Amino acid sequence: MNLFLEKVVEDGYESYSITGAGYALIVAIAIALFAAIGYFLNPGGKAKMSIKQLTFSALCLALAFVWSNVKLFKLPMGGSVTVFSMFFVTYIGYLYGPRVSMAAAFAYGILQLIVDPYIISVPQLLCDYILAFGALGISGFFYKNKNALFTGYIAGIFGRFVFSVLSGVIFFADYAPEGMSPLAYSAAYNGMYIAAEGLLTIGVLLIPAVRSALNRVKNQAMEQAVA
Repeated sequence: MNLFLEKVVEDGYESYSITGAGYALIVAIAIALFAAIGYFLNPGGKAKMSIKQLTFSALCLALAFVWSNVKLFKLPMGGSVTVFSMFFVTYIGYLYGPRVSMAAAFAYGILQLIVDPYIISVPQLLCDYILAFGALGISGFFYKNKNALFTGYIAGIFGRFVFSVLSGVIFFADYAPEGMSPLAYSAAYNGMYIAAEGLLTIGVLLIPAVRSALNRVKNQAMEQAVA
């Protein structure tokens, strides 16, 4: 592990930072993962991502990453309410469905891992970054539903909530106050910031002009695109 992660002790707590070899490993894993996604979901080279899909997905991920750094408030042990950053990831699912949204969400998780990691173990790394952020891609499974913009978003952030709670129970149970179960504490802690951002985002999406603008973007994104 010392080759890829370097131990850091701060305020009596141990965590790990990523070494240069660790970053190289992450990139290699990401490439292998995307190749596997392309192989299993696009056998024979069918239904490959179009240039337009890649362009719009990259734009959404860029917006998600930029706005993830605009924090309305930040909790002391991780987690923050950002300005719609999760929505831009789930919006990819609304545009193109699960194949593209899952790949994009995993990419977003890897980006968050590279830029702002908090690591105490490899399983925790996978749960908090790859699985939790990757779960935002669940939105794509609802893209044909009525009110897909809302149902996909709610499903995506709930998926992130589930993995974040699981991480809290398994890896951060010691932080739970005495007499309080780790599950209840983790659910309350993670629900606080995820629900706050979710309610704020849904409130904005309920504005007719906002929905109309997002639907116009979808119409442009779907022109000559392969779903």
